[in-house]
Amino acid sequence: MRIAIIGCGYVADFYAATLCNHPELELQGVYDRNMERAKAHAEYYGVSNIYPSLEAVLGDDRVELIVNLTNPSSHFEISAAALEAGKHVYSEKPLAMDLQHAEQLVEMAEARGLQINGAPCTVLSETAQTIWKALRDGRIGTPRLVYAELDDGNVPQHNFAEWVSASGAPWPAKDEFEVGCTLEHAGYYMTWLTAFFGPAKRMTSFSTVLQPDKGIALDVNTADYSTACIEFVSGPVARFTCSLYPPHDHRFRIFGDDGWLSTDQAWDYGSKVQISRHHRFSRRAERHPALAKMMGLGPRRLPLVRKSKFVRDSKGANCMDFCRGVAETASAARENRPSRLSAQWSLHVTELVLCMQHPEIHGRPREIQSRFDPLAPMPWAQ
Repeated sequence: MRIAIIGCGYVADFYAATLCNHPELELQGVYDRNMERAKAHAEYYGVSNIYPSLEAVLGDDRVELIVNLTNPSSHFEISAAALEAGKHVYSEKPLAMDLQHAEQLVEMAEARGLQINGAPCTVLSETAQTIWKALRDGRIGTPRLVYAELDDGNVPQHNFAEWVSASGAPWPAKDEFEVGCTLEHAGYYMTWLTAFFGPAKRMTSFSTVLQPDKGIALDVNTADYSTACIEFVSGPVARFTCSLYPPHDHRFRIFGDDGWLSTDQAWDYGSKVQISRHHRFSRRAERHPALAKMMGLGPRRLPLVRKSKFVRDSKGANCMDFCRGVAETASAARENRPSRLSAQWSLHVTELVLCMQHPEIHGRPREIQSRFDPLAPMPWAQ
């Protein structure tokens, strides 16, 4: 499918670096309102066509799918314009900055018979698919509780001013801090939770600013810590934390009647998955891992459903195939089938993340309104 990228900032490098894994995606060109940034990106990645304007991109009849990598505040405007032009859309997270705009995008897409899917696509990773298959196979019995951590370390104290992408785009610190770490990152595990357990029923959340001074001038000081308790229609409950203050911690653990599943990294498609069993010595073994290992009671590594192998020729925290979601959107459009990253599912994830970051707006506890059809696992993870 023929695609065009709108937005050549920091994250665009991760898409450009993994595009080669999906030869079915034909890049027609790129556009950025900052022409110098577009030129630098195109030169680094060997893109021959730089569109002179947004109208030129949307008016190109060759382009079937728009990859919207603009700043979050522009997501709604660009995606809406693309849908109006009859293009399918894959948008970086969040789908929109407020729920009404996200709902409007989904309505527009459905009315026109178009796909609109939202990042992240880590639910399509080998790690996520392995955990999901273990759940479907009943490896830990009935799942009851999830602990999900997305603590990214104390970013304001890092040298973020020196973070530059392979093509020379700076990390957009002001935008990242003002949008908030929850809207930026909670989707990485919220997508897993909703894929594994279906729609959420109710959420209670709390958010606050722990570190007001981020080292740069901000127009808005958005919450840098959020935590939520989520009850799913299917029964399980999740405690989910997202922050920019404590040390890096991306643990994800699902506890069931017969044991628990765990992984340590949200941003690694090949992160190891471990399974642990309940037994009469559980408490002692947990306090003394060496003893548990001697007794054969410790966690065991589950083989991934397939080896995680893809090209990712770029710098940064990038053990992810960013274009896998674009490829899924394109495949669904080409085959005229529902996408695994459906519009209604993307809307549901957006609602949950917005509620998690903004309890003062959405109320607590909040009865979650949106619903979606069950996701399908990848064919290689059946």
